[in-house]
Amino acid sequence: MKTALVTGGSSGIGLEFARQLAQKGYALALVSNRGQELADAAASLRATHGVNVETLCIDLSKPGAAEEVLAWCPDPDVLINNAGMFFMDYLKPENLEKVRTMMGLHMDVVTELCILAGTRMKEKGGGHILNMSSMTARIPAPGIAIYSSTKAYLKVFGKSLSYELRPFGVTVTTVCPAAVDTGLYPLPERLRGFLRRIGLIRTPEWLVRKALRAMYRGRRTYSPGLTNAILPPLIALLPATLIDRLGIKWIAGMDAIRQPLLRRK
Repeated sequence: MKTALVTGGSSGIGLEFARQLAQKGYALALVSNRGQELADAAASLRATHGVNVETLCIDLSKPGAAEEVLAWCPDPDVLINNAGMFFMDYLKPENLEKVRTMMGLHMDVVTELCILAGTRMKEKGGGHILNMSSMTARIPAPGIAIYSSTKAYLKVFGKSLSYELRPFGVTVTTVCPAAVDTGLYPLPERLRGFLRRIGLIRTPEWLVRKALRAMYRGRRTYSPGLTNAILPPLIALLPATLIDRLGIKWIAGMDAIRQPLLRRK
């Protein structure tokens, strides 16, 4: 039985990757920093799909996390680098801790996992690596400076690595989705439902189905959906001064949305 290693596998897109890979018969190795969610996900997957599911609760942003993960799951046939975080705010000293965590999570651990797991796949002559980037890799914008920059790194790194590993039977696919309906975005349910209906937010099921198809076909980069084709070129046409002003309004609007949600919690 082949094994799929999924980071951020306890919820959202990562859990959907786990579900669809379980349907294909893979044993699962799920990694997350949310212990209870991880245990619940594993129990559900075992009961529903009858596959072996192992879990590791770890903070992937800490130094040495990649070595610890691959000591626990030393020989994955598929590696899904999905773990991530998001915040929207202007860069300021009080955000430095979140900045460090995001850079570690999006760049450092992904790079190390790709090198370590990719070398093992190369030695055995096959395997698949899928890295989750974002449409924002093409959209430098106020409030998401670190997010979009780290996602741009993933896109360039993944494509470069694919050229190194493809001759040895290992594919590397970088997926750059537009907005996906997960808990990553602090939106009220009414707005979330409206954005789903008009197609600006897609479901995890839709994204993962297309992402896995791209992975098995050996696509180096994949940007699914009409939003991906339209939005980045449109934003590139906007004057920089307009983006400056829109950024202030956008971040203020996100704060207005976020505060009532935080009070409910």
